[in-house]
Amino acid sequence: MTTYDFQDGNGLVAAHQHSNGGGWVADTATVSDTAFVGPDATVYGYAEVYDNAKVFGDALVFGDAKVSGNALVYGNAKVFGNAKVLGDAGVSDNALVSGYALVTDNAKVSGKTLVTGNALVYGNALVTCNALVFGKAQVYGNAGIAGNALVSGSAKVSGNAWVYGKVLVSGDAQVYGYANVSGNAKVSGDDEVSGDSVVK
Repeated sequence: MTTYDFQDGNGLVAAHQHSNGGGWVADTATVSDTAFVGPDATVYGYAEVYDNAKVFGDALVFGDAKVSGNALVYGNAKVFGNAKVLGDAGVSDNALVSGYALVTDNAKVSGKTLVTGNALVYGNALVTCNALVFGKAQVYGNAGIAGNALVSGSAKVSGNAWVYGKVLVSGDAQVYGYANVSGNAKVSGDDEVSGDSVVK
């Protein structure tokens, strides 16, 4: 029996090198033959990687996470918990996607970012830099979240809106259209920022 230590505190566990890429995969995990696991990437726990998904660089997929479609997880990214990365989505750099978060469609999560809880990131959305998206927050359309922005609660950022800086968007707030929210702005409760609005 071949074993490998995934450095998760469980010591040596039954594992094998994936036939497409050579990365280590725990025997408890499921990786399709069509998927790619690069030589320095690992998939362990009960994680699942299907279809044409690629996990490479120093990326980790573990827990009960699922990566499928044409999704890419790379760099030092980690996808874990019950998180899902589907479609043509990409998770890269030092990004963390965890909890029950879903990143799908053409959405991209990069930088030193955390998407967690029951958050949804989809469409052509971008979450990057040091942004944090959690709770039941949704980021979609062509929206972008960057800097140290925090989007939480049931807040929605959509359309072509950009939220960046030390911004807090929380509660049931909505930011959409071509709105631009930056600086130290706070958008909360039932607030709506739309159109070409600029809030700092």
